[in-house]
Amino acid sequence: MKHNGYFKVATVGKTKGLKGEMQLYVEFDGLEDIKFNALFIDIAGKLVPYFVSVYKPSIKNTAYVYLEDVDTIEKASVLLKKEIYLPTKLKPAMDENEFTLFDLEGFMAEDIDEGELGIITAVHEYPQQIIAACDYDGTEILFPLNENTIKGIDVPNNILTVDLPEGLLDIYLEDREPTDD
Repeated sequence: MKHNGYFKVATVGKTKGLKGEMQLYVEFDGLEDIKFNALFIDIAGKLVPYFVSVYKPSIKNTAYVYLEDVDTIEKASVLLKKEIYLPTKLKPAMDENEFTLFDLEGFMAEDIDEGELGIITAVHEYPQQIIAACDYDGTEILFPLNENTIKGIDVPNNILTVDLPEGLLDIYLEDREPTDD
């Protein structure tokens, strides 16, 4: 699930001990360099804030955390497999050389003919190509991210300009029920 104004940093992997310590699978490189005293956990589609008592980075892609008011294994167990987010304002500025197509998640996709398509909710890698997903007028659409479709990337404004293959949107929209407007 996409939460505007937040970026995903980790997932709760498992509990450790009896006092609420949790092991995190860290999905954001450089999380140990970000100063934060609270994090947000996706519970039933809503971001719930938790204050951090202790955050300890461990081996690559792993960290341990104690959260205030999560002081038993039972309280920690409820949070297993939940996604963890931080506010976008804490996300470090990216060097242009470090930018990849996977960083387009959260960007506004705009087609040169159709205009705004929506916010890119996910970027998937398949054996032959990389695909972006976005919610276009209430319908999830998928489109390739390659040199033929990408016409521009405005990193400061989070805008991806694309030229979708002719007829691609029609494939997604032809199955929709007409609305009575």
